[in-house]
Parts: sequence; structure tokens; C-alpha cells
Amino acid sequence: MQKRKIFVTLRLQTFVERIMKIFTSAQLRELDRYTTEHERSTSLDLMERSARAVASVITSIWNPQTPVVVFAGPGNNGGDALAVARLLCEQSYAVKVYLFNIHNKLSDDCAANRRRLQEGKYASALIEVTMNFDPPQLTPDTLIVDGLFGTGLNKPLSGGFASLVKYINQSPARVVSIDIPSGLMAEDNTYNIRANIVRAHLTLTLQQKKLCMLLADNQPYLGQVRVLDIKLSDEYIRKTDTQYRIVEGEELKPMLRRRNEFAHKGDMGHAFIVAGSYGMAGAAILSAKACLRAGVGKVTVHTPRKNNDVLQVAAPEAVLHLDREDQFFTEPEGTEDYEAMAIGPGLGRAESTAIAMITQLRRATCPCVVDADALNMLSNHRAWMQQLPKEIIMTPHAAEFDRMLGSTSNGSYDRLSKARDMAERISAYIILKGRYSALCMPDGHVFFNPTGNAGMATAGSGDVLTGILVGLLARGYQQREAALLGMYLHGLAGDMAANDLGQESLIASDIIRYLPRAIRKLQE
Repeated sequence: MQKRKIFVTLRLQTFVERIMKIFTSAQLRELDRYTTEHERSTSLDLMERSARAVASVITSIWNPQTPVVVFAGPGNNGGDALAVARLLCEQSYAVKVYLFNIHNKLSDDCAANRRRLQEGKYASALIEVTMNFDPPQLTPDTLIVDGLFGTGLNKPLSGGFASLVKYINQSPARVVSIDIPSGLMAEDNTYNIRANIVRAHLTLTLQQKKLCMLLADNQPYLGQVRVLDIKLSDEYIRKTDTQYRIVEGEELKPMLRRRNEFAHKGDMGHAFIVAGSYGMAGAAILSAKACLRAGVGKVTVHTPRKNNDVLQVAAPEAVLHLDREDQFFTEPEGTEDYEAMAIGPGLGRAESTAIAMITQLRRATCPCVVDADALNMLSNHRAWMQQLPKEIIMTPHAAEFDRMLGSTSNGSYDRLSKARDMAERISAYIILKGRYSALCMPDGHVFFNPTGNAGMATAGSGDVLTGILVGLLARGYQQREAALLGMYLHGLAGDMAANDLGQESLIASDIIRYLPRAIRKLQE
């Protein structure tokens, strides 16, 4: 067992080194510097490279008959915008450039790109704003290129820049933001002024997504996000540790277990699921069927007696263990015969169930998944958090998490920070569900899941995830592996279902139906 743990640790270390990283704004600046130093190029060369990538996308979408208005700030984001404007002019676009130099202080590279415009044949396109600003007319045909402020912004916009942002947002024009919408900060927007952030239709972000782009309350400002690879230093990216990462399927593939040709069901693990009060048998059914589809050899469902008939019909492959009560879970069971346990889907919140739930968790001798009503009951008994087994997997959505830790009125970043701190404090794996579900690890790292879609915002989707997770644990995956694979496969199955059925009509059982295809796709 010790050798296997060492092997798993080494494999995961390799995985962590190779997975897509999310750098802070400070690390991004260092990445730029490192790239220019080791390429023996200049920051201006790098700016030109970025501008060419942005201009290439713009010219692939909008033709030269599109009137273009470029708003450039005094920093390097403004320098990018000036370079983009010059490149568009060279391709016969009608461009007007407004460079805001209110304090007569431009970054070196921004000043260099101003000179390139002034000294070239497109000087008439440039209007430098030092005091008064006469805003241009913005029509539905106009394309705005937003290059006012980039990832270095560390405070909300105010004054004239805030007024300009409001003018842009009130216009009917289309907006393309370079790297990040102006006014949005790269990480924490908890205390930002939302009215003073550009609402882009398309964000062309450089090299990698920024943390803010993975958080729900920033989506109204981003529009469609495209990542432009500008060939920054692979060496720096590889050797630099980050707290935040995005999971990629290619990196998960080596984790997948292969079945021994002579395997029998006893080799494939036995999962135990405590789920379903009377009237909520569907939660138990969805969890059990997802668990089976995840590859487990056997699943036992503990549920109230009145759920017997419907479970026997809907999930005939599952073994039933009936509670002595007709309608609620009240009877904790030993877990010595099981490789993994899940508890919570559809349990209800009766006090007798709450006591049985915490007793069941205290008795657990195997890896555990806690979801749904089990989380809600923990929120009513917060002192019980300290009694949870180490390395437990918890899968709250935003409302469930807020109930556990108290209301989070300060937005997604604050909630993510609390989830990360909680995972470290109680040594848990917390999957904060949503678009880009965030897996918070006991070691402080956070992994965002890129799969999944809005069609999965439907009753029972979380129960399916619980079943997948407990199935993977029972198969022998470590908690870290199960959590990473589980949330990725759950979202991938949802994406494949939505591709065939559409998001509007997607239901939880469709995710189960497409799970075998998702696993096969990841294997291939």
C-alpha cells in the first residue's frame, strides 16, 4: 500500500507540473520580463507580437468596411491598442484612435507605439486626449477596441475614465477588449465598482485566462473569451508554482485505470450510498445509476422502506439496504464491507436524520463523499464540521456553501477564498459547483474544471456527480484523482449530451446516459 501511495504521489506531482496554470497579475508581468530576457528580445517586440494576434482575430471577424474606434490608456494595454490600431490601418480599416494621456505620463512601450503612429502615414488617425474629450459617435456598425487598462489595474476606475466606460457601455457598438475588459481586475473584484467596468462582447486574452474570468459574477463583462497564444516562456510557465490551475483532459487520461482481463465484480469495488427520503427516491436512483456507470462492481443503497419498490424497478442493478423507518434515514450502518461511501442526496433535513448522518460519518472507515442535504444539515450544526473524516469530498453549490459558512454577499472571489481556506483547515476536498467548478485541495491548490454547460443547471445533476465520485473512490482512485476525474467526466458527459439534445432539454439522467461516451472519449 505504501508503494502505491508513493507512485500516486509522483504521478500527481508530474500532473501538477504540466496542467494549465493561472498566474496572478504580478506573475504575468514577471512572465513577460522572463520571456524577453531569455529570448533576447524587447518588451516592445512582445507587444507587437500580442498586437498581431489581436489584429488577426479582429480582421477574421470584421471586414475593412467596419468603422473602428480604439480607446487606448496610458499603460501597456494602451500600447497594445495603439499597435493594433496601426496594424488595422495597414489593412485599410478606417480607424480613429483616442489615446488618453491625462497626466502626460505614458509607459515606455505605449510612448513608442504612439511615435510609430505619429511618424507613419496614419498620424491623422490619432487623437491624443490630455484634457477635454469630445466623444465620437458610436453606431451599431462601430467596432470599439478597448485598450484602456489591463491586468495591472488594482483599484476601481473613477472620474473621467469611469464616465468613458459608461459611455461605451451605453452605446450600441460592439466591443473587443484586449487581454481583459477595462476596469476589471485580474483576481479580486470584491470591492470593485461594477458600473465602471467595460462590458465586452469579445475578450481577447493573452496567453492564458485570468482568475477573474473563471468566476460567475464577472461573466457579464467578458462576453466570449478567446485565449491567444503569444508564445511566452514555456520554461517559466513550467517551473513557476501557482495556486490556481485549469484541468485538461489530456493530463487526466493517464490517471484512468484499466480493467484486468480476468477481473470480477469483487475487484471493481463496492460503494455504499445513503440517499433518498420518501418522495425523494429519485436522488438515490440517480446517484446509484451514476455510480454504476462510473465502473464500480457493486453498489448498495441505504434508503427508507417506502423507497423499496421504485428503486427495485428503476435501479435493478443496485442492492438495497432498507432503513427501519418508512420515510427517513435514521439507522447508521457500518462501512467495513465497502470501499467508499456517499451520503446526502434527497435525505431531507429531519433532526433524527441529522443525528444519524453525523453518526454515519463518524463511523466511516472508508473514503466519503458528502452532498446535498447532508451539507444542509451540517450548516445547521456547524460544530460537527470538526468531526468529519479527513480527506472527505464535499460538493456544495454556491447556496449550500453559503449556508455552511454564512452568507457570502461579496461575490464569487470571496466564496472561493472561503472554500479554499476551509479545505485546508479541515483537510477536505471541496468541489464548489458551477460553471468552472472549483476543486479546493487540502494543500491550498485550486483546480478549475473546464467542462460542463448551462444545460446542467437542472435538478439531480449534483446527485449524478455524487454517484460518479463514490463510484471512482470505490474503484480504488485516491480522493484527489477521483475528484479531478469525477468533475471533469461529469461535465464532459453533460457537454456531449447538450451537443446532441440541446441545453434547454437536458436532464440529469441524460448525463448518466452519456457518461460511458465521456469515459471512452477520455480513454481515447
